[in-house]
Amino acid sequence: MDISQPTEVKHVSHVTFDRFNGFLGLPTDLEPDVPRRVPSASASVFGVSAKSMQCSYDDRGNSVPTILLMMQKRLYAEGGLKAEGIFRINAENSQEAYVRNKLNRGVVPRGVDVHCLAGLIKAWLRELPSGVLDSLSPEQVMHCNTEEDCIELTELLSPTEAALLDWAINLMADVVQHERYNKMNARNIAMVFAPNMTQMADPLTALIHAVQVMNFLKTLILNTLREREESAAEARLLPSCSDSPNINSRVPDCEAVDACASKEPATAKLSRSATLSRLECGPDYKLWNFQESDGEEECESV
Repeated sequence: MDISQPTEVKHVSHVTFDRFNGFLGLPTDLEPDVPRRVPSASASVFGVSAKSMQCSYDDRGNSVPTILLMMQKRLYAEGGLKAEGIFRINAENSQEAYVRNKLNRGVVPRGVDVHCLAGLIKAWLRELPSGVLDSLSPEQVMHCNTEEDCIELTELLSPTEAALLDWAINLMADVVQHERYNKMNARNIAMVFAPNMTQMADPLTALIHAVQVMNFLKTLILNTLREREESAAEARLLPSCSDSPNINSRVPDCEAVDACASKEPATAKLSRSATLSRLECGPDYKLWNFQESDGEEECESV
């Protein structure tokens, strides 16, 4: 019996496909042609649910898409917090298209206009299949009159939404802390973020709801800033290492105390829901660090 071609076959390698890491087990000569670090299970990091994306933990324990943390890190490194009108001024569309393409490959290029990065962070939130605050009705948001009301309302969010909101609130609080440079106070930053946190078909209804969301975000931002100040004040009141009455007793290191104080959760109740996301995550979640090479930043598992 004749056997058709090919007659000589050998096993070169065993290749598997992972939705986050791409092809695994490729021969070395083929690796450069295939993206290794894929930030999303889809072809784009925009317009997809956070649940289908590669996630990392921020310093507050929030599980958020890695690509958001990468953009935030680059924004801060490029001096974005001190840029006047950050998150308010729009960048050129041509540069945005280029950066979007890079982000879809899991790369944040250097030298990008900080307003472009800020705009893409808002775009990522705006293009979600459902808004971060869509699970809250307009009536619920409208009746939030105090800080306690707003914090209690955040407890109704799912772990994923609570983590994204807590991350966004602390990002906005960082911006407000540099107000003397960027001219963005709590009201201004809440105003530009509000339309990106919900989705409504009717433009008039969306506009009215955006005002309510703005006040909701502003209250949470001010609460975060106040609790940051309280944490810093408490840290300053701690006894210094040299004032310990018993030299044999264990005295906490001053730098360690300051470091811990700086990482105190800004809103305890809000972080409770956000941290739940970390507790409920599956084995696919990983910790990630950021590496820079050839002028670009990539994410790598630890």
